[in-house]
Amino acid sequence: MFTVRVTAQPLSSDRVVTGEAVELEVRAARAGSRVTALLIDLLVIGALGLVLYLVVWMVLSSIPTQFDSATISGITVVGTVLVLVGYPVTCETVFRGRTAGKAALGLRVVRDDGGPVRLRHALTRSLVGIATEWPGVLLPPVTWVAALATMLGNPRGKRLGDLVAGTMVIHERTPAGWGWVPGMPPRLAEWALTLDLTGVSDELALAVRHFLARGRELREPARTELGRTLAAEIAAVTTPPPPPDVPGWAYLAAVIAERHRRARLRLARARAVSAAIWPDLVPKAMTPPPVMVRPALPYSDDTPPLAWPVTAHQPRPF
Repeated sequence: MFTVRVTAQPLSSDRVVTGEAVELEVRAARAGSRVTALLIDLLVIGALGLVLYLVVWMVLSSIPTQFDSATISGITVVGTVLVLVGYPVTCETVFRGRTAGKAALGLRVVRDDGGPVRLRHALTRSLVGIATEWPGVLLPPVTWVAALATMLGNPRGKRLGDLVAGTMVIHERTPAGWGWVPGMPPRLAEWALTLDLTGVSDELALAVRHFLARGRELREPARTELGRTLAAEIAAVTTPPPPPDVPGWAYLAAVIAERHRRARLRLARARAVSAAIWPDLVPKAMTPPPVMVRPALPYSDDTPPLAWPVTAHQPRPF
């Protein structure tokens, strides 16, 4: 159960297909982050409205002509619409889908195909918002409740303006980066050379890598159960079994390190063949990317990075 959740994300609505038929996986912003960004934008809009009100008041005060209440009401309505529409439209057009609130929360408005929004998208979103959501400022906030219900019910968290404009709001910032993955334990280096890794799928390898990198973020007993599950899955598709008295974390680290080493060798051979056939297409000096691994710790350490107790139902002696 844990392995599926870590590795193979189900096909969800957070995948978009660009105009070049390239599938991208994005994180759609949900109601919580969007409401927080909206509150920040409301503060900015309030400040802009106050500045605009002071400027208009100073201009009207300098004119000797007396204005009637209808004229003042018209100027107020125009100024309010100008701030409510002009601020998001200008920001989203100039800053490629970002307002002050969205920038603070790491959000961005994009088209349904993942491309940047244009003026017409930003204007459509803003006008629909003015027509359907902002009346909640004057009336009981029924329209805001309806907008929130729309976001909660939509798989991509879209509001009415997004549905009409063909846009969506995504998280531009990614979660915390990968932790350090233990390298090849020296004791298992020779054994790893004999491993048959043909049965290790990319999804399973990614699950193990996630576990080794972020296992410390998990609490017990979830970490122990997940480690046992992954070790059992790896043991079921690889041969030969590990040497006796090998900690579970070392077994998983050795399998992933050996798989990574073989992948690098295959890539190096492919580049060598490409360089021999098309020498002009290959850079003259190619340096391999750095390997983000931590030196393996000896087993004698008191606290191995990701050790879990040995139980009878484990498929291999750990």
